[in-house]
Amino acid sequence: MRYEIELFPEANDDLYSLKANARAVIQDAIEEHLRHEPGKESKSRIKRLRGLSSPQYRLRVDEYRIYYDITGNTVEVIAVVSKAQSAIWLEREGVKE
Repeated sequence: MRYEIELFPEANDDLYSLKANARAVIQDAIEEHLRHEPGKESKSRIKRLRGLSSPQYRLRVDEYRIYYDITGNTVEVIAVVSKAQSAIWLEREGVKE
């Protein structure tokens, strides 16, 4: 099944604030990992977040974390955050169950 990928305005702003090479790597990873199997967890790449209703998942790409939800056949990318800012962002923006 092919999923549609929708970037929230904040995620789009996050992405385009990065250097071009980092942005390209992240865009490639989003296409590769989220287009066909966004819910397929792995030990190092995709993780389902526990205790949160949004975001539901995290994709790890180098020093960045992509937070997203899956709704029907759409992947909603909520944010692109550096690893260093990840815990702060989740505490501030994560919606607890």
